[in-house]
Amino acid sequence: MSPEVSVVIPVYNEAATVREIVERVVAAPFDKEIVAVDDGSTDGSGTILDQLAEEHPDTVRVVSLPENRGKGAALRAGFSRTTGKVLIVQDADLEYDPSEIPGLLSVLAEPGVDIVYGSRILGRTPRGYAAFYVGGITVSLAASLLFRTHISDEPTGYKVFPRRLLDEFRLTCTGFEFCPEITAKALRRGYTIREVPISYQARSFRQGKKINWRDGVKAILYLIRYGLAR
Repeated sequence: MSPEVSVVIPVYNEAATVREIVERVVAAPFDKEIVAVDDGSTDGSGTILDQLAEEHPDTVRVVSLPENRGKGAALRAGFSRTTGKVLIVQDADLEYDPSEIPGLLSVLAEPGVDIVYGSRILGRTPRGYAAFYVGGITVSLAASLLFRTHISDEPTGYKVFPRRLLDEFRLTCTGFEFCPEITAKALRRGYTIREVPISYQARSFRQGKKINWRDGVKAILYLIRYGLAR
């Protein structure tokens, strides 16, 4: 029988953290499958993922892309290999804590909730680096204004949604625009996004952070494109 929940982990050069994060997801108290996508890593991340798949054959599966294609492309490749009815995006670093996933799943099960976002803002965790904090607030404000709703943390890494929405949304993202694409397409169709407070441990560029201010600009332009389109 297929698990109820599929956790998709895009991985690009995360050898320092990928084992720990996958082990944390495995240990989290809910029935799941883990689909880890090696997005053309060159630092040995793929080898670590293969080892984890051998150690947890009933839980972990690996999808290997021959070259780096971007987070959105890696996620779409992972989504296509899932079997669960619910999908969760989990980053391969240690910024997000998998022990909080059961709380997100419980909210998704509530009546009238279509999608769940884990909000770092509502969680009142340390702001981390000012540029990232301001950038996230700006993108969230743009989404709120364009779609006449309130989202405190649009670019959050924790997004939980039913798998059936993938066919409807027809995602085309290849990079970090996965976040604004799924947000825009969900809100345009009238789906309800519920935010849940989560903790957050920010990392720096030196520690491997890859998103930058250009991705924030792209996110806002993407939201405008879909927000103003008929």
